[in-house]
Amino acid sequence: MENKKYVVVTDYIEADTGKDVSDAIQQIINDNPHKTIYFPDGEYILAKPICTPADPNKAVSLELSCFAILRAAADWSSEEAMVRMGGIYPFNSISIPGSNYHFKGGIVDGSGIANGISVDSGRETLISHVSIKNTQIGIHIKRGANSGSSDSDIEMVNVVGNNKPDSIGVLLEGYDNTIKNMRIASIQTGILLKSAGNSLRDIHPLFIYGGSVDQSKSIAFDDQSGGNNWFSYCYGDELATGFRFRGGATPVYQHCFAMWYSNRGIKAVGFDCEGGKFCATIANANIALRGDMTNRAFLKVGEAGGLGVVENPIFVPANCDDESYKDYLIGHVVHGV
Repeated sequence: MENKKYVVVTDYIEADTGKDVSDAIQQIINDNPHKTIYFPDGEYILAKPICTPADPNKAVSLELSCFAILRAAADWSSEEAMVRMGGIYPFNSISIPGSNYHFKGGIVDGSGIANGISVDSGRETLISHVSIKNTQIGIHIKRGANSGSSDSDIEMVNVVGNNKPDSIGVLLEGYDNTIKNMRIASIQTGILLKSAGNSLRDIHPLFIYGGSVDQSKSIAFDDQSGGNNWFSYCYGDELATGFRFRGGATPVYQHCFAMWYSNRGIKAVGFDCEGGKFCATIANANIALRGDMTNRAFLKVGEAGGLGVVENPIFVPANCDDESYKDYLIGHVVHGV
């Protein structure tokens, strides 16, 4: 019998039939442990989630051709994601061969109603080079098996949400993840962090007018963890708030950016320290506040005090309606003449 390098889905089912193939794909996953399962170009309709095993003895990886589409059926009703990595046979290992499975490539289309991809179990799961479209939640990293740590890696992914209220690009509930090189659009919240120990780099959420999201409630990076997260070269575009975090928490922001290319919004806040003292570190942040807007701030602080630092911020002071940043300023404000 030929030992194929990949298991090719179209050897078992047809693409582009318009019919639900979720059960058939799940059977392919179940029958091929320790295989990479490949989806050629074409459309594959899912009426229910497909799940990969976290158990390294049963694990598989999923790879999609550039124009392979997993699309949610019109009657999709599950609250779970279309693809649940580690959604069956939960396990906690990084040393057993098979523990480092992945999802790579293609398009995941939520048809405006479904969530895209979730990491339910396992550790060091990789999601990369995939385009996630029309989802309520693009990627959801759940609490991991290692005392809550999921240890996932997300890179080279773009998310376009469904432009509806409470839509999220990436939701983090598990700890200790690395996320880099992402574009996120048509959402209310770009990245929502409910966990700490995460490293984020080169991520660009942007607000797109035309959906039912209230722009004044939009946030590029919403850190609700109350702990330590690290942000480098992260960029909020046209969202009302660039970066929000809890008072007393100690996130670190390096070389981050927020801008508003129009004056259609009613709020423009770079950093919002909510409900407590400012203890964060903000270094070399460029917040492009406009002169023709109101309710503008480089930094808003919920409670006076705290030992946080604002180092060499870049913005125009005349365009700032809140001077809280002055209490934490190291160096000087950098702005043009």
